[in-house]
Amino acid sequence: MDAHASILITGGGGMLADALKRALAARRRAFVAPPRGELDITNDEQVRRAFRESRPTLVLNTAAHTKVDLCEEEPAKADEINGHAVGRLAAAAKEYGAKLLHVSTDFVFDGTSRRPYREDDPTNPLSAYGRSKLLGEQKLREVDPPGWLIVRTAWVYGPNGACFPRTMVNAAKAGKPLKVVDDQVGSPTYTRELADAILALVDTGAAGVLNVANAGQVSWYGFTAAILEEFALKAELSATTSAEWKKLRPNSAVRPAYSVLDTSKYTAATGRRMRPWHEALRDYRIAVEENGGL
Repeated sequence: MDAHASILITGGGGMLADALKRALAARRRAFVAPPRGELDITNDEQVRRAFRESRPTLVLNTAAHTKVDLCEEEPAKADEINGHAVGRLAAAAKEYGAKLLHVSTDFVFDGTSRRPYREDDPTNPLSAYGRSKLLGEQKLREVDPPGWLIVRTAWVYGPNGACFPRTMVNAAKAGKPLKVVDDQVGSPTYTRELADAILALVDTGAAGVLNVANAGQVSWYGFTAAILEEFALKAELSATTSAEWKKLRPNSAVRPAYSVLDTSKYTAATGRRMRPWHEALRDYRIAVEENGGL
């Protein structure tokens, strides 16, 4: 990565953006990361102004509508933020000759695979969120800015923002019983690991579609048990099924039963391996404690 490169981070107030800002600052890289109030990627004029003022050579798009269940109620809004706005960013990146790295999701798959998903496996999203994120990938490909990169990741959590571990820890501390699905399997991915991996891909000049997630796999129930153990918390934890959960919350999104990502292409591109998810969870707990706890 060019030390003098101008880097624009969209979604500047988000969890992943926070990790990217931290990683870039450690590398002494200049960047701008305007919050949504200053850069709404669905707003043409704000996008044009951001490019005009920062003249980026690299754009890291972390802006997204990530509330999966809410996307079911707001599919048009999800399509605009996660889909059409990516095309808008791609067009601006092409005009300025900037590389655009767009963060996508394991939810573009339907979960029927018997092995970790590879980048070239057929997509078939089950939810409005997944369809909107796939639309964003398609818009980016259509515009085809120079050296574009799509990073598909999964089950993202971090110390700065609302996320699954934070929710489980706070619920356990409040003495609430936890009922968690045990038939959805994926790879929890820590934002700080993801940010380092993203910058490693940029450093190598990688392009196209690559999967990046922490290694290993676990169900949401297993992940919850690990979170409780890591934070030395006790709670009434029980398993449920996706079908039972859907009966209780009929408007919730359908999620893939299996969405583990094959990251061998990332390893080939960077010479690095993603750490096991349970090791990253330990670092999350340490970072949370350093920040004063949840």
